[in-house]
Amino acid sequence: MSADKPTAPEPEAPALSAPGRLTPVVTDLWDVEDSWTLAAYREHGGYEGLARAKTLSPDELVALVKDSGLRGRGGAGFPAGLKWSFLPPADGGPRYLVVNADESEPGTCKDIPTILSNPQALVEGIAITSRAIGCDHAFVYLRGEVPHVYRRLLHAVREATEAGLLDTGFGLDGDQPLRITAHAGAGAYICGEETALLDSLEGRRGHPRLKPPFPAVAGLYARPTVVNNVETIAQVPAILARGVQWYASMGTERSKGHGIFSLSGHVSRPGQFEAPFGITMRELIDLAGGIRPGHRLKFWVPGGSSTPIFGPEELDVPLDYESVAGAGSMLGTRALQVFDETVSVVRVVARWTEFYQHESCGKCTPCREGTYWMRQIMARLEQGRGLPGDVDKLEDIASNIAGRSFCALGDAAATPVLSGIARFRSEFEAGCTTPARELFPYAASALVESAR
Repeated sequence: MSADKPTAPEPEAPALSAPGRLTPVVTDLWDVEDSWTLAAYREHGGYEGLARAKTLSPDELVALVKDSGLRGRGGAGFPAGLKWSFLPPADGGPRYLVVNADESEPGTCKDIPTILSNPQALVEGIAITSRAIGCDHAFVYLRGEVPHVYRRLLHAVREATEAGLLDTGFGLDGDQPLRITAHAGAGAYICGEETALLDSLEGRRGHPRLKPPFPAVAGLYARPTVVNNVETIAQVPAILARGVQWYASMGTERSKGHGIFSLSGHVSRPGQFEAPFGITMRELIDLAGGIRPGHRLKFWVPGGSSTPIFGPEELDVPLDYESVAGAGSMLGTRALQVFDETVSVVRVVARWTEFYQHESCGKCTPCREGTYWMRQIMARLEQGRGLPGDVDKLEDIASNIAGRSFCALGDAAATPVLSGIARFRSEFEAGCTTPARELFPYAASALVESAR
């Protein structure tokens, strides 16, 4: 498509109808009857963004997403438009879009519900992004343990294809149909790392690749590839339909827009809350009905199990990338896990350590061996059988994993151990003499009473 073709004007920014601090956009259809169908999606303005995208050149689309300030929702928060712009000039060969739906980290719960309840937002986002990068074949890498979600995604792709929405406007020449392939992986946390995902998608064992080259240069099948998270791509249609100014009016100066915040644990109404960046944990807990009655907050994590632990003193930290990092943690995937005073930090960190040890791909020694050693020590401390010097040894092992592993999984495994010891060292030391089950009985933390 010619770059000098008249472009559609910026749409007038509609007012958000949500009360208070919530900004339902991707989640707006979740409670609509048959929300996953194309009919319901189009009835609520679906595919208006793609219609506008087809009036813009690829360069204009990339510039528009850059101007919006959209950042990747997979954890790192890298600017999406900037990532798209890293693709080299067209050489006549294929280029690909790969959507990372391998949602695996404990506490993270936004991409699977999005595909389940509003898959057409993802399909439309894939179409717009594919047009922007000159792609005519996109892939969605999904966890195979969620077959019902996989089937719903397949149905959404089929509906959009049969409706003719993906017939033309894609590829390097802008006149090709778009093919979307949904791929069900075998279920490995390591495949959430973009290069391990690409290896798995190509039929090999999911191991992270050495970078450079980066996927933008040599990704899927050694061709230029954009890898983005489900939520990132699902945000794109609203930006096209409602305008850059609308999107950039939410959030903070450097963390623009809105995102899905997943609250779990000891709150009265756990769930997903779509809100602008900069909202605080105190506000989100209030929206979730507060800490469960009769209890008080002990600790929480802002971005899943791989992020440093926060306490009550951080409740008013704005939940944007810069503010959370400035307070000593990471926003990550906004998997906000809440724990009250009945919870043993040692028990929680032990479960997280077991997860990371199990999910380590084994490619590098620090992660492969270090997570196994940490798991052994954490098991001793939880059972009250810790040895003299175990806490110092645990801290030393974690410090030698962090920053020394092949990919970020090693850092993710070390982080809860190091931050847990830093904030609750006395609980770890108590594990040398007293089991966690005695200090913090299981029943006290349970959300549901036993039927017996």
